[in-house]
Amino acid sequence: MTFSVWLSLAAICMMGAMSPGPSLAVVLKHSLNGSMKNGMLAALSHGTGVGLYAGASLLGLGALMTQFPTVYQILVYLGAAYLAYLGIKILLAKPSNNELEVQKSEGSAAKALQDGFAIAFLNPKLAIFFLALFSQFIDPQNLTLSIGIIMCLTVFVIDTGWYLLVALLTEVSKNRFGFTKQNPWLDKILGIIFIALAIRVIISV
Repeated sequence: MTFSVWLSLAAICMMGAMSPGPSLAVVLKHSLNGSMKNGMLAALSHGTGVGLYAGASLLGLGALMTQFPTVYQILVYLGAAYLAYLGIKILLAKPSNNELEVQKSEGSAAKALQDGFAIAFLNPKLAIFFLALFSQFIDPQNLTLSIGIIMCLTVFVIDTGWYLLVALLTEVSKNRFGFTKQNPWLDKILGIIFIALAIRVIISV
């Protein structure tokens, strides 16, 4: 793989990572309501999930999903249900008391890892996307292990790097504009966004 080909691949991956969607909402949720650490944990687990889909697509998962659309649709509906669950949970949550905020922040680290990975894993469109993307840059007959590792690492580093930046910028914004405590109105907006994303996912199937 030449540098110019890799650069084209990296540019497309960057545009894909930067497009607004459920992944951005999840990282923002944990960055705003938890901490920069939680946002970065969500970013790391999300990047891991995306990287796994990239590797699985190279192994033929994307082609397999096109042959078995039922499996694809089940994963899509599970992803929509998970988004709706997150949104409803946010809308029904009661404002936390001050003495419980520390415990909540510590306990949400595992939840951040879970949500970040789940939002990637329950998005089978990634497998189809990488199948279409990689087919433009490689010849399956000439695919080597080193090229496959480079492509998967490129996907992982770009996706993780972008959402790490989102978590960092969110923390800076929180400090700059005084969002140091949980904001009920901001939580409601996030909850509505998650439910709207779930509806969009179902409509687009």
